[in-house]
Amino acid sequence: MTDIDQPTAIVTGAARGIGAGVARRLSADGFGVAVLDLDESACADTVKAITDSGGRALAVGVDVSDPEAVASAVRRVADELGAPTVLVNNAGITRDNLLFKMTSDDWDAVMNVHLRGSFLMARATQTYMVDAGWGRIVNLSSVSALGNRGQANYSAAKAGLQGFTKTLAIELGRFGVTANAIAPGFIATDMTKATAERIGVGWQEYQEQRAKEIPVQRVGRPEDIAAAVAFFVSEEASFVSGQVLYVAGGPRT
Repeated sequence: MTDIDQPTAIVTGAARGIGAGVARRLSADGFGVAVLDLDESACADTVKAITDSGGRALAVGVDVSDPEAVASAVRRVADELGAPTVLVNNAGITRDNLLFKMTSDDWDAVMNVHLRGSFLMARATQTYMVDAGWGRIVNLSSVSALGNRGQANYSAAKAGLQGFTKTLAIELGRFGVTANAIAPGFIATDMTKATAERIGVGWQEYQEQRAKEIPVQRVGRPEDIAAAVAFFVSEEASFVSGQVLYVAGGPRT
């Protein structure tokens, strides 16, 4: 993996859903995992699942859009768990609406978490990766980057993350650091469950409807994304950088 005896990974938005799945997988692969989320107490279940399995984990509450909070959180991770050489930018929110109904606050909130947050986290952690001569950054994009009705803010943010990823790959490659993005399709999480509730469709029915639209005829699970992350952060992926992998149960263009 690396020459570091006990490598440390940071996963943002790891209290639940995809982030929690990624945190558990990285722990199983030998990483100490910093579980970051806006509410530190919400990270307790993820941390417990890791420690109960014999892994090392640390819960850290942070607003990823706040530069000082991010710097403090990353320093805490380095001090208490070890210098972070893997970063998974997963934190995200939605504020869906059609363009003519979308408020400036809706736009700014999504941009701040997805884009500003990923920038701040990458900036704060890259120094540890450069010092180690090895690092991995994985940004969570989305199939919505290709455009999605009612998600002008989210789609723009996720498309922006793909450009951000490619630029990081160019800038950091000479230091042994790779940067890649994963663009999930429909994944069964609390966030997508909230969408079903918002439009008044039962959760099971909603999943069945979405599965019919997917070539492999099932919805995705957090473990599907975690497996992709596990590859990107592995030593075997050292020649893969600046890529966007659509994990969506079928082709996307």
